[in-house]
Formats: sequence, C-alpha cells, structure tokens
Amino acid sequence: MKTRLIIITLMVSLLTGCLIGPNYRRPTVKPPDVFRGGSDATPPADTTSLADLKWFEVFKDERLQGLIRTALVANYDLRDAVARVDAARANLGITRADQLPNVAASADVTTLRNSASGAFPLPQGFEQRRTIGSAALNLLSFEVDIWGRLRRGTEASRADLLATEENRKAVITTLVSDVAGAYFNLLELDMELEIAKRTLNTREGSLQLIRIRERGGLATLLEVRQGEQLVHAAAQAIPAIEQLIEQTENQISLLLGGSPAAITRGRPLTDQEQPPAVPPGLPSSLLERRPDIRGAEQNLVAANAIIGVAKAAYFPRISLTGFLGFQSNQLSNLFTGPTRAWQFVPQVTQPIFTAGRIKSNVRLAKAQQEIALIQYERVIQTAFGEVSDALIQYRKVREIRAKQELLVATLQDRSRLAYMRYRGGVDTLLNALDADRDLFDAELGIAQTRRNELLALVQLYRALGGGWQQ
Repeated sequence: MKTRLIIITLMVSLLTGCLIGPNYRRPTVKPPDVFRGGSDATPPADTTSLADLKWFEVFKDERLQGLIRTALVANYDLRDAVARVDAARANLGITRADQLPNVAASADVTTLRNSASGAFPLPQGFEQRRTIGSAALNLLSFEVDIWGRLRRGTEASRADLLATEENRKAVITTLVSDVAGAYFNLLELDMELEIAKRTLNTREGSLQLIRIRERGGLATLLEVRQGEQLVHAAAQAIPAIEQLIEQTENQISLLLGGSPAAITRGRPLTDQEQPPAVPPGLPSSLLERRPDIRGAEQNLVAANAIIGVAKAAYFPRISLTGFLGFQSNQLSNLFTGPTRAWQFVPQVTQPIFTAGRIKSNVRLAKAQQEIALIQYERVIQTAFGEVSDALIQYRKVREIRAKQELLVATLQDRSRLAYMRYRGGVDTLLNALDADRDLFDAELGIAQTRRNELLALVQLYRALGGGWQQ
C-alpha cells in the first residue's frame, strides 16, 4: 500500500510540475521577396529550386559521381562529423536518463569466524562461525523534476543533437561541392595542357618554316629568334600545367580520404552537362533547406533551454531514495518475515546564500542566448548574400563565355590569315606572331571561363543548400 502511494505521489508531481524559463519561439526573420542577382525582379511562379535536386542529378559525369560517393564514405571531416553525432546522441541519452528513477539490485553474503581464545572469549554455546546475508532492491533514486530543470536540460541536449546532425549535413554539402570543384579544376587543367601541346606543335611547325625561309634569304635571324621565343614560351607552360594537375589530383585524393594518386577522368570539360535551368526558388525556403541555418537555430534552442536550467537553481531540489530488501545474520533465515527491511528518504535542498552565483549563472545563460540569436541572424543574412553572389557570378560568367567564344573564333581566323600572308610574302612575321600569342591566351582564357561557369554552378548549388540529400 505504501509503495503504491509513493508511486502515485511521484506521478502527480511529475505531471503537475512546471517548466521554468522561456519557451522557444522562432525569431521573426523577414526574407527578401527575391534573390538579388536573379534574372527576374518578381517572385517566381514556380517555387522549385535547383537545390531540390540531389547531387547526382546535378553532376552527371559518372566518374565524378564515383569520386563523390567515395568521399562520402572515407572523407575525414565527414567521419569526424558522424562521430560527433553519435557522441551527441549518447549525451542526450545520459541527460534523459536523469529524469527517470534508477532501480538497482544488490546482494551480499559474509562468512566470518570468531576466535575462541581471543581477548574477549565467546560465551558458552556461541557459534564461532556465522554467515550473514542481505538482499535489497533500490526502488527509488532520482530527482523529482517539479521545476523542469532536468526537462530543460534534456531539451538543450536534444537541440545539441539536432545541431550536430545539421552540421553533418553541412559537411556533406561542402564535401560534394569541394570534390566537384576540384574535379572541374582538374578538367580545365587538362584542357590547358592540350591547348599548350597543340600550340607547341603549331609553333614548332612555324619555326621550321621560318628557318627554311631564313636559309633561302627570305627571313632574317631576328625572325628566327622570334619564332624560337614562341616555341620556348609554349614549352615552358607545359611542365607548369602538369605540376598543377598533379597537385590537384593530390587534393582530390585527400578529399577521398586516400593517399596521393592519379585521378581517372570522365567526360572532358566541354562535354560536362549542366541543368537546363537553375531556378533559385523562394528566399523563404532557404531557411528550411540550408543545414547551417537549421543548425544555428538548434543552437539557439539549446541556449534558450539553458536559461530554464539556470533559473531552476533558485528553487528547491527534491530527491527521493528508497529500498526494499532483507537482512539476516543467519543465511537460512534471510527471506523470512522478520528479516524484511525497507527505507524511504525524501530530501529537499534549498539554496539560501550563494554569493550571487545563481544570479550570475542566469545572466550568463541569457547572454549566451543573445549570442546564439545574433549568430543565427548572421548566418541567415550570410546565406542570402552567398546566393546573390552565386547568381550574379553564374549569369555573368555565361555572358563572358559567349563573348570569348566569338573572340577565339575571330583570333583563329586572324592567325590563319596572318600566316597565309606571311608565307605569301605580303606581310611581316610580326603580325603572325602577335596573332599566335593572342590566340593562345584567348584559348586558355575560354578554358578557364568554361571552368568558372561550372564552378559558379557548384557554388550556386551549395549556396542554395543542395547536396546533402541522399
């Protein structure tokens, strides 16, 4: 009967207990109507976003997809993030366990033998050898959470777990974009190397022609030296590009969690498929999609709950302990009626003078909550800025690439005509060499612009919060 009364009392206390501290309310954030840098100043009718696509739907190169999959398994930063999620989940279990009673069982058996000829002789008929035993069940050992201190602590731990999970997603987003960006850099360097080798072959052919003309008296030694200059310039560019290629391969290997090694390519840079459209979606949806924003909000939730933990220290802490068991100096009589024992100890602790410690803890918790709020708002505004920058970059780079394609076509024709006129003896070698240099620079420039266009797509996809979806 007494046990039932205790249980009922505990249940009523838990159900009627209040929560000290403010309940969390999401701060009011007014997002812009549209992202600056988009092609239209009016809100889009279609609310879909590029970031709604999974990463393998954006990056179609099969080899790149294989690299990303390897990185998602072996990358060190991601493995660290996963381990942190496991640690936060275990910490939540520890905090949550404080809200529940602890039940434990204990038993012991002690056998002793007293000396018959010691300083205190045993009475006649007293047994020298005795066996003493006890068995107990600790029914109660926990704090009654009337003021919600433990529940607020659990709320904070749960928010920490969610924040850690969002951080894991943010690491995935960063990892996908880093692997894709490094891969596109590698393809661009491959294209530069191809252009440099092709230019070297062309210039070596032109140098042979100049030397033939010099032997026939139709060209000067200065023209030969000018031709040699262009050959050496193209030749020295090749090892420099090869150095960057190997260093980029090492960078990708590190992202994959492996040792430096060569990276197998898939499609060339010019064959990389891009989405037909890159809609940014609604700015308000960014708050729900980007992991770093959601993680910052969970940090704010945790800081808000810690205020309740700090304020609960003003109020009494009520703890209950109790056990039920048997104790006997004769093991054979351990479980008989007279050996039964039980204990119930309620305890109340009320702070009286703490020299301002509790008040300072509350102030500290409020200050940390204010810091978390500022960080949350800053992350949101930073996200809007990153999306705007990425949209502007993507749109302008595409315009630059279109103009550079026209420039390269013009310079190719100019170089062909200049060498034709030089061979025909109606123009100087200087015009042909100038046209050759300009064409080489323009071809390298358009390779870099095509790379920049793909990198702008990667940056836009990341800024919109895409890449973590499995």
